[in-house]
Amino acid sequence: MNLNKDYWEERYASNNLGWDIGSVSTPLKEYIDQLENKNLKILVPGAGYGYEVVYLYNSGFKNIHVIDLARQPLDKIKAKIPEIPQSQLICGDFFNLENQDFDLILEQTFFCALNPELRKNYVQKMFQLLKPGGKLAGLLFDFPLTLKGPPFGGSLKEYEELFHPTFTINVLARSMNSILPRKDKELFFIFEK
Repeated sequence: MNLNKDYWEERYASNNLGWDIGSVSTPLKEYIDQLENKNLKILVPGAGYGYEVVYLYNSGFKNIHVIDLARQPLDKIKAKIPEIPQSQLICGDFFNLENQDFDLILEQTFFCALNPELRKNYVQKMFQLLKPGGKLAGLLFDFPLTLKGPPFGGSLKEYEELFHPTFTINVLARSMNSILPRKDKELFFIFEK
């Protein structure tokens, strides 16, 4: 399966958006609510229709950057937040993003949408994009990894082995406030550079 720009644009065009829950996810909302520094430079890769981005923006965070292979989600975010600079909505390949010294990168279904062969590259790229002390935080799916996907699953043990050599694992545990359809299938995490 080639998970390229054409694949994702077709998913949006056909409204085949199984990851879209229609609002900011509860675990990420509660994480965002406890962030005090509104000047954080934040990246949201593969943001979908950007519910977390809109929530961040409406909560006073203005230095939010989004990258997605498909144009449709970026257009949708721009329609919801007309004042967001176009330069912060990047249509392109996450792995080609230049080092931006982000304070925080929010993960919500992006990792699980990538071909599992790219997981080590994901870890290295996230490390490169974060400034020292920066955090990668969000949700990872907790169900058996199969070749069927996206979404592709994984387990706590796999994630520990994948991320621990590179990041300090501050939190990696079952999400206690997932939406009902994802209950007991998500792990909340905070990894620090």
